[in-house]
Amino acid sequence: MPKFRKKPTVIEAQQLSRGNGPELAAWCGGSWLSLYGRGDRGEDISHVVIPTLEGVMRADLNDWIVKGVVGEFYPVKPDIFAQLHEPAD
Repeated sequence: MPKFRKKPTVIEAQQLSRGNGPELAAWCGGSWLSLYGRGDRGEDISHVVIPTLEGVMRADLNDWIVKGVVGEFYPVKPDIFAQLHEPAD
């Protein structure tokens, strides 16, 4: 079976926090839902709803919102983001 390596690309990404939720929602064309203290145990379940090429997806607090190479947006969990990305110069 042939093997391939992904080409290196530079992407834009920002990590979602309570403080930047409205800003990131506007950046990706999504919607910020502020649900502080609304979880089953009173936790903050605020998130951004993002229109993606695969349909509507949810970015939870601490997830990364990534702008892809053709301008599309999608959420990435922090552990996956750390495995696949490093700061660009």
